[in-house]
Amino acid sequence: MNWLILVLITVIFDSTRIFIDNYISDYYFKGKGAVSQKLFYGYTFIALAVVLVLITGIDTSDSGQIIFFFLSGILNSFAGIPYYRALELDDSTNLGIFIQLAPVIYLIMSWLFLGETFSVLQLVAFAVILSAPLLIVMTTARRSRKIKLKAIFYAFLYVFIAVSANIIFVKHNALAENLKFFTEMAFVFLGKGVGNLIIMYTHPKWRRRFIAVVKNSRKKVFRPLLSSCVFGVTKDFTYRAALFMAPSVALASAASDSSTPIVIFFMGILLTLIWPEFGREKLNRKSIIVHLIATILVVVGIVLIQNV
Repeated sequence: MNWLILVLITVIFDSTRIFIDNYISDYYFKGKGAVSQKLFYGYTFIALAVVLVLITGIDTSDSGQIIFFFLSGILNSFAGIPYYRALELDDSTNLGIFIQLAPVIYLIMSWLFLGETFSVLQLVAFAVILSAPLLIVMTTARRSRKIKLKAIFYAFLYVFIAVSANIIFVKHNALAENLKFFTEMAFVFLGKGVGNLIIMYTHPKWRRRFIAVVKNSRKKVFRPLLSSCVFGVTKDFTYRAALFMAPSVALASAASDSSTPIVIFFMGILLTLIWPEFGREKLNRKSIIVHLIATILVVVGIVLIQNV
């Protein structure tokens, strides 16, 4: 399958997942620590790893590299902590714009660790992309700017950890030529599951919060959690496959991230109109114009980045 098709699937599923996560965080975990959801994902990802091994088998022809795929999964699980903190502080559309720092970080880290190069034009693109979250902060009411800045900080931290995990995956995917892709993903999922459980069992307060939410919601919270998991797992498969198949990881990230803010922007408007409880975006004229301009800036910047 062409890597661009994989990117398109990634964008659609990841955008939907962000809205579901935002809904879960605000509706079920409001003031109760959204990160406590990771207790559910800890057991779920371990179960997925086991199912994947049972269905596709396990290839141990390069057992040394398996450790790095496991490490990639653990890092991804830790990326969830700032991700949920950002969701608690801001809405899906803003988060979608803030995490567009990913192509910038991919370019820097792929240059450092994968030997890829970037041009002067791409340096200009960095500034264009960074201007998008700056625009949102500057047009936010002064009393809310501190919250926006915190959301950007957590979004950056989330992206940095997630990019580091994916760089490890791509680097060792290239080295482990004999390993099956499904074996690699099984150990990534195992790492994500173990990492999530480590986080939960070292923070009893978060674990208790998850149990309280399950009881208060009469277990209804499991439906959106499972939906988010399905979209997230699909995104994991398609995005990691695209990163490996694309001419460069920065190019795959750029193609994905240039589409994500557009999809989130229009999806947010549509969902707010037909399902306000789920979309919950601000639809006043100023907010729409600012987000449209910020989205255009991100797209222009990422298009420039693709000119290697």
